Amino acid sequence: MTTAKDIMHTGATWIPAHETLDRAAQLMRDHNVGALPISENGEQDRMVGILTDRDIVVACVAAGRDPSKVTAGDLAQGTPRWIEAEAEVEAVLEEMQTHRIRRLPVVENKKLIGMISEANLARHLSDDQIAGWAEKVYSRN
Repeated sequence: MTTAKDIMHTGATWIPAHETLDRAAQLMRDHNVGALPISENGEQDRMVGILTDRDIVVACVAAGRDPSKVTAGDLAQGTPRWIEAEAEVEAVLEEMQTHRIRRLPVVENKKLIGMISEANLARHLSDDQIAGWAEKVYSRN
């Protein structure tokens, strides 16, 4: 049985909701990631969203906003999704497909321990599993 913990990227980094997007971009660069879970108050206790590099570009830069003044919390929206570390890969795929998401935080004992991205799926899943996932996540329906 392959689990979420088996395929995740370890060492996911939080960003506090009050932190600015220019700092978020620096963290993404420094950790070589494209997404950061947003914590409610700077503590790693409650996730209020996920910030992606695309969010910074589309919702801030392309909109003419200043990334040194817009915070991660300003872009947090919707209900954050995550998966338990011991969840089977099929549950991971179902969660990502159902909610049409490309990155999924992994938690263990209510603590963030990693993140699953498209790259993790590509490295660990069969071609058929990846094709099915991509069809559901990227379809326009």
